[in-house]
Amino acid sequence: MEDVIELLQEAAQSVTFGLELPDEDDLVMIEEELFIPLPSDLRLFLMEVSNLIIGSLEPVTVTDPQAHTHLPEVAANAWDIGVPRNLIPICESTKGYYCIAEDNEISLWQGQQQLEQTYPSIWHWAKEIWLES
Repeated sequence: MEDVIELLQEAAQSVTFGLELPDEDDLVMIEEELFIPLPSDLRLFLMEVSNLIIGSLEPVTVTDPQAHTHLPEVAANAWDIGVPRNLIPICESTKGYYCIAEDNEISLWQGQQQLEQTYPSIWHWAKEIWLES
């Protein structure tokens, strides 16, 4: 995980005004909005790298409610089109929504249909998909 965080930080574009990283209180507020606990990998991902801009994919964020990547908004959209309610979207893509399960596994969903593509953790997904976008 540490090596993936380092790779992500090295690959990130520098921006003048970026998003702030959330703290534990921000994550508790998001959990209360979603009515679902955040898996441990997602919590760490949000607190460590959710302010980075890499490639064309834009993972969810939690510190700016006006951002189009704000987790509650992305989750509402994903759940509205049929993504199971027990999954939390981590990123919208042209293929669908990458979602994280309680056991930290990442899967790709198009509405109610899960595609074959899965990753054992958000860190595998970040290295194989986000860094390559």
